[in-house]
Amino acid sequence: MAKMQQALKQIQKMQDDMKRVQDELAEKTVTKTAGGGVVAVEISGALEIKKVTIEPEALEDQEMLEDLLVAAVNEAIKEAQELSASEMAKVTGNIKIPGLPGGLF
Repeated sequence: MAKMQQALKQIQKMQDDMKRVQDELAEKTVTKTAGGGVVAVEISGALEIKKVTIEPEALEDQEMLEDLLVAAVNEAIKEAQELSASEMAKVTGNIKIPGLPGGLF
């Protein structure tokens, strides 16, 4: 019975740590650019876009601007997911937890 209580305490600690990491990730941001910096996207570790910057020359070609935005957003999402997975792995010890693919919630 003592082993069961110890295991439950460890699980509760892991849950608390995961919540703390989630809160920290919401505050961290990554920025990715496309087109040599013509478009920049800043995204949080919680996958919320915080800022989009577009240089004036990109406004002249709508199709190019759309492509650059897609590229920058996709790269920012990828990096934010990698950040999240890395931070969660520190808490979970790389344990695969159902419902938490790639460390995202």
